[in-house]
Amino acid sequence: MPNQSTDTLLSGLKVIDLAGEAGALTGRILADLGAGVVRLEPPGGDALRTAFPRDAAGHSLRYRAWNVGKTIEALTRPEDLSGWLAGADIILDTPADGGFGPLDPALAPQAVWVHITPFGQKGPRSHWRATDLGILAATGNLFATGDPDRPPVRCAEPVAYAHTGPEAAFAALTALASRRPQIVDLSMQETVLSANMGGPGNFPETGDRGLRKGAVTGRTREIWACRDGYVSFGLRGGRARLKSLEILTDLLRKEGLINGAWEERDWITYDAKTADAAELRALEEPLSALFRLRSMRDWYDLACATNLMLAPAAGPEEILARLQNKDRQVFHTAETLRGLPARIALWRAGPKNIEAPPPATPSHASEDGCWEGLRVVEFGSGAAGPIAARYFAENGATVIKVESRERPDFLRAMWAQASPHGLEGSPLFSALNPGKKSITLDLKAPEGLARARALIQWADLVLENFAPRAMKGFGLDFDSLIVDQPDLIMISTCLNGQTGPHRNYPGFGGQGSALAGYNFLTGWPDREPLGPYGTITDSLAPRFTATLAAAALLRRRRCGQGGHFDLSQVEAAEYALGPWLLAYAQTGQQGGRMGNRSPDVAPHGVFPTSGEERWIAIACHGDDQWRTLAEELHLSTTGRGSTAQRLADQDALETEIAAATRDLEAEALATRLQARDIEAVPVADFGDVFHDATLRERGHFQKLLHPLLGQRFYERNGFRMSDAPAGYRCPTPMLGEHDGYLNEILGKAPAPTTRNRNRSPAMQMQIGTKQDR
Repeated sequence: MPNQSTDTLLSGLKVIDLAGEAGALTGRILADLGAGVVRLEPPGGDALRTAFPRDAAGHSLRYRAWNVGKTIEALTRPEDLSGWLAGADIILDTPADGGFGPLDPALAPQAVWVHITPFGQKGPRSHWRATDLGILAATGNLFATGDPDRPPVRCAEPVAYAHTGPEAAFAALTALASRRPQIVDLSMQETVLSANMGGPGNFPETGDRGLRKGAVTGRTREIWACRDGYVSFGLRGGRARLKSLEILTDLLRKEGLINGAWEERDWITYDAKTADAAELRALEEPLSALFRLRSMRDWYDLACATNLMLAPAAGPEEILARLQNKDRQVFHTAETLRGLPARIALWRAGPKNIEAPPPATPSHASEDGCWEGLRVVEFGSGAAGPIAARYFAENGATVIKVESRERPDFLRAMWAQASPHGLEGSPLFSALNPGKKSITLDLKAPEGLARARALIQWADLVLENFAPRAMKGFGLDFDSLIVDQPDLIMISTCLNGQTGPHRNYPGFGGQGSALAGYNFLTGWPDREPLGPYGTITDSLAPRFTATLAAAALLRRRRCGQGGHFDLSQVEAAEYALGPWLLAYAQTGQQGGRMGNRSPDVAPHGVFPTSGEERWIAIACHGDDQWRTLAEELHLSTTGRGSTAQRLADQDALETEIAAATRDLEAEALATRLQARDIEAVPVADFGDVFHDATLRERGHFQKLLHPLLGQRFYERNGFRMSDAPAGYRCPTPMLGEHDGYLNEILGKAPAPTTRNRNRSPAMQMQIGTKQDR
């Protein structure tokens, strides 16, 4: 799917990048989408130039990865900054660590300012220091990742920054969509929370505080040892997994490993949530033996050949050699960038609009959300597509979720037996779909298909995350739709993308995280790979999907063209791991699981505090901070004065710190250390997150009345606008709740010929009134 347009998505957009490491990915994303991004390096120098990993000459590969496509300029005189900011459309900054400090938006009142901070710009922790370690500690995600007999553990690559990059990019483009200057307040803590898949918001109903269960998802093992590594496979039932379970049953029989638990089982009705422990063990034991008979490569080849829903816990060598990545030309070919993902997605422009759009008129309607009037139709199921659509629902768009009564969303179905509310009782489905309307259509019936086509005619944007062949099989693929709707924008996001030899390879977020490398990087070096909690591709890829959609919508305003975008969820995760993949290609060092340690910071870890399952994350960024920590905890500094000395003595150092913190209360200790400029953050569980005062002040948990489930708390995304409201207008819909609404809107939709001739791009954002909702 080559890009057939010479006009990039963000042509003409001027971005000034003042961000430190936490926001550096954002500028790279905007540059890859075609914006003119100027990275200004502060007078004191850019700290990212010394960040790990490094090449043989000592140059930072993280700096190289995140600055591709940017123009680098050194700011030698602070008084020159205002000249650079004049005329900027977007300004990215991280006041805590960018080298520029807090800046007054009055320096560029015409611009969208995106302030990226650990905890947002208001609330009791707004002044706290935190890098990836501390941010994860505050989200519940760290607490729920790891083995039960060890401290919570992080991914070796900065997950919080991976989420922040596309979230901030979407926030910036969303602010532009409002057609008025905005100051965007982005909290990295709040951004990462969506990776928990609603755990904190559901806490009042479930009482679930999160639990480290090792290589287990739900009640069943997710990571399995094979002959030379590990594979990811979810031993759960349901129609979507039936074929995989039948393949494994046949293999168990062939190898003489079959037992009574596997024979004659109805996998469609099997539910791991209600099975007893003995039954689960009886299923796992022969499967564990089976996996050990083959190598990772053997299992992956079998999965690709048979659509077995299994994935290797891939390291960089496997990722760079993967045939799918080579076929889709995922990586840069220039020698200095070899190993670095080159793009976010494949795309092609739709037919050119013969009418030039009228100039945009600035809006001063501050009561409107940034995407007010936008009409979105969502096809698919699970997490990756629905989360992307939720971003637009939160910011004013009308989002219609198309569902099936014959084959309900598997997230609805997987709780149907365990909940008294059946298909309406899924806490995960509820968490991912607030603010939307649900209609049901049978896309295999002529009438249902006709109504789907009419609904798409009504829409501005179509998001779908079916398997690649599904939309074409329905006759709802992009090429079929643009015959009557040439300005259509359609985003297709599935596990491996729409093209390539492995495009039909099936899987969920667990397999995506394994294929992309996140499992390989998470856990302890002496143990099997883990999570991270929440299957990261399910929460990471939607941010890229939403950003692509926002960029495409802004482009259509400018030039009148739509387009089709092919985003692979695995590739999105690989993109976020660019520095790690670049480092392997350039140096041969593959990195890997390292617990909570850092290659250039010590101490950097999670330590016990008083109470059951109470922990604190502490990191000392430099020798002065280390001496302050040693003073506070009465630790010896002898032989540990330099970072290099501490890195060489981490076992003993961490043992002493753990002994010193074990009887201290986490919140009090963190407050004391933060007052002395040390990164120290209590490790929150889901209950702590729900009661977090900073999140409450930011309005993260929105309480809405569900017609069947009663009062529910729905979680917001990570940013707030200075001059536009946001939030969900309704709770998660019941299945088919708005079927009647479909008749209303189809009666209002323009005829195809009228749309094609008269619907100008500038009207795209004006169509749809509040009454339509």
